[in-house]
Amino acid sequence: MRQPQIDYAAVFHGLPGMVALLTPELVYVDVNEDFERLAGRTREQLLGRYIFDVFPENPNEPAAAGMRETQASMLRAVATGERDTMAVLRYDIEDAARPGHWQEHFWSPVNAPILGPDGRVVLIVHRVEEVTELIRARGGPGGDSRARVLEAELYTRARELQEVNERLRQAHAREQGVALALQAALLPAPRPLHHQAAVRYQPAIDALNVCGDWYDLADLPGDRVAVAVGDVVGHGLAAACVMGQLRSALSAAARVTDGPAQALEALDMYARSVDGAETTTTAMAFIDWGGNTITYSSAGHPPPALLDPEGTVVFLDQATDPPLGAGPEHVPRPQARTSFTEGATLVLYTDGLIERRTEDIDTGLARLADSLSRHRQLDPETLADALLADLLPSTGTSDDTALIVLRL
Repeated sequence: MRQPQIDYAAVFHGLPGMVALLTPELVYVDVNEDFERLAGRTREQLLGRYIFDVFPENPNEPAAAGMRETQASMLRAVATGERDTMAVLRYDIEDAARPGHWQEHFWSPVNAPILGPDGRVVLIVHRVEEVTELIRARGGPGGDSRARVLEAELYTRARELQEVNERLRQAHAREQGVALALQAALLPAPRPLHHQAAVRYQPAIDALNVCGDWYDLADLPGDRVAVAVGDVVGHGLAAACVMGQLRSALSAAARVTDGPAQALEALDMYARSVDGAETTTTAMAFIDWGGNTITYSSAGHPPPALLDPEGTVVFLDQATDPPLGAGPEHVPRPQARTSFTEGATLVLYTDGLIERRTEDIDTGLARLADSLSRHRQLDPETLADALLADLLPSTGTSDDTALIVLRL
């Protein structure tokens, strides 16, 4: 059956209710017919103009906040790439035919971002419902006073909700700052190793932008290095605090044990005494440059990827056990060993890099292998950036991502 040709411009202009398109700089680029009619402005008076030049605040209402709150909502949509729904607000409009005369209006606005191919906001859809008559309400004979009481009550409740919403946003911003500072303190800056290494931490788009993923690199006696990544279940400050404890414990265990399996066994015993550490996953590898070998062990974590100079990718999945504290009692953990060719690349990562709710994990692993093979000639720093660009959605994910890229 042939699909009908849809004139989306005609659909836009015929939409019921007021709808406008603005640039991220809040300049009108299009409005539908209802917007022209209800706002009392023609397209020529709107298009190409800054919104608040067309609709300034009513100077006769010193306490009016419609312009400030509308601007804040639109800029939030631009900054976050997410829809922002406002509480009902009063925003008077100057009569275009009678300058200096203001008409009282109440509006219910929604500001929704439109993203371009690069994930940046290119337009804002500004949809507004005119609710002035609802606010005023009809009360029948002698009902004018009751109508004004209802108007005042509805408007007061809307303002209170808007103020509560703003306080919550401010509190979230403060807690987010604390969380990010904590995350930065807990994830060590990689010290210069005598081998090429790059690390990345990509925060989630929600949950205070901080979760429980970590990475660690440590020099060991001899020509060896230990690398590890881990993922604590949960989000927010609590997960970050658990992450800090486990990362430090594993880093210490790596320095006093003979291999990654023993280090994970020690971490497993420690995790059983830490609230919130249950089912944490982690992968660790000891790299021995003298013998060109990698010894690795995994506690329920996605397998490290080994990229040879020719572009072949092998996932190190021969020593995987359940996550920390998942079993009823402590048991020895397995480890495996593989050789590597000089110039190969070892990549450890957390599940945020490869897992998507609508996909099988093998799809994510295949995507990682393809990206590694295509970018095999890049240095570790550039390769780390390329992996994040290839594998993470431009709009962000609901899980954070930790990544280590080590040239062998």
